Amino acid sequence: MRPYVYDLTGIDHLKAFLAVKHMPYSLLLDSADRKHPSSRYSFAMCHPIETIEAVNGKVTVTNWEQRLSFAGDPFTIVKSRLKSWRGKMMHMPSLPPFQGGAAGLFSYDLGRYVEDLPKKALKNNTVPDMAVGIYDQVLAHDYLMKQTYLFTHADSEEEAEKKRDFLIAQITNEYDTPSYQDINLAWQANFTREEYEAQIQRVIDYIYAGDIFQANLAQRFDASLPQGFDPFIHYMHMRKVNPAPFASYMNIGNVKISSASPERFITLRQGKVVTCPIKGTRPRVENVIKDRAFKNDLLSNQKDRAENTMIVDLLRNDLSKVCKPETVNVKDLCKLESFARVHHLVSTIEAELKDDKDALDLLRGAFPGGSITGAPKIRAMEIIDELEPTRRSAYCGSMGYIGFDGTMDTNILIRSLIYEDNKVSLQVGGGIVADSNPADEYQETLDKAQGVFQSFGEQHEIFDPAPLEKAG
Repeated sequence: MRPYVYDLTGIDHLKAFLAVKHMPYSLLLDSADRKHPSSRYSFAMCHPIETIEAVNGKVTVTNWEQRLSFAGDPFTIVKSRLKSWRGKMMHMPSLPPFQGGAAGLFSYDLGRYVEDLPKKALKNNTVPDMAVGIYDQVLAHDYLMKQTYLFTHADSEEEAEKKRDFLIAQITNEYDTPSYQDINLAWQANFTREEYEAQIQRVIDYIYAGDIFQANLAQRFDASLPQGFDPFIHYMHMRKVNPAPFASYMNIGNVKISSASPERFITLRQGKVVTCPIKGTRPRVENVIKDRAFKNDLLSNQKDRAENTMIVDLLRNDLSKVCKPETVNVKDLCKLESFARVHHLVSTIEAELKDDKDALDLLRGAFPGGSITGAPKIRAMEIIDELEPTRRSAYCGSMGYIGFDGTMDTNILIRSLIYEDNKVSLQVGGGIVADSNPADEYQETLDKAQGVFQSFGEQHEIFDPAPLEKAG
């Protein structure tokens, strides 16, 4: 197959996705925050020619010819399948960077395939460890140039036109876009305040004992949804009230994932690697004087800067595994970035990939992201598994793409919702260091969650934990 491109400027890519959102493996990678400098492209796709799922140590590859299941390293298998489909699929310059390839979910628990981790935390949902499609058609929107393109791969121009016309017929049908109606949710935490603060103190104790320098600790909130609730209609509302530069939405059958992530994990273009860890948070408020005070406090706070700097060192080490060591460079350290609901400290690290490595080697070498694990990474992940009652699944994993040409862009799945069986869950956490204050850390998780809570409706309540039920 080889690529064909069609100018579909005038077709709204979000309304186009609305027409296919019900299809398993429909996927939207969405630059929803138009004010952020990284928010230039959005990509919508459906009908993958192949899917690759990892669940409980087993990888299943499904295409129109066969369905095979076997044990193996999911990163290596995606790498192999991309190569088998690549053929003559050349990249067309000066157009949106993702023109077809692998895209989807890399859950946090995919790290268990890379490292030998304990299994104390309970898995109580059916989210796959990995759910990736190989997409030969991608609808790409360029916000800067205000143009929309359809990339199609086919054996001939005639076949490409048939595939184009079939997709256009689906996405240009008249669909009403329902407006979102506020609902009041009763969120149930998996920690009481006292329990969460006690677990934070245990992390601090591990730091003083010399086990780690830092660990991320998260709590989870669950709520029941009314019958007929449409997660994508809520996503469309959330992207207005809480826009994010690395937002995404994916339908994985019974599971839907909706994300308003502000954090890029890793991008790779022409051998150039960039990662942008976030550490340090303050709420954003309308009062200009108070808002400026929050920003100044964040910039001057030694605890937040130390937390960020530790993760920068961890990621420099991760990148050095697969990048040319002399090229790993910190471009920005603890730079203030403002988002719709919060201010963050964001650092930027650049590097050049080694000549014998590719995007999957890079993703595997740095997975999961250091900003949401801790340092040293493996020991921090062991402590996370010990102290958090449930596995993270999609939370703190990644959503993104790896093109046929090797181009990659991925986010960190924070500010993200997991929908399953008329229920929704949200996880929020923060980095704990030696001088962390447990009460402040608890409040920070609520500050991070507040924008997502309010996207459902202004009224919401938080209740203490219920007994855990295992699923899947």
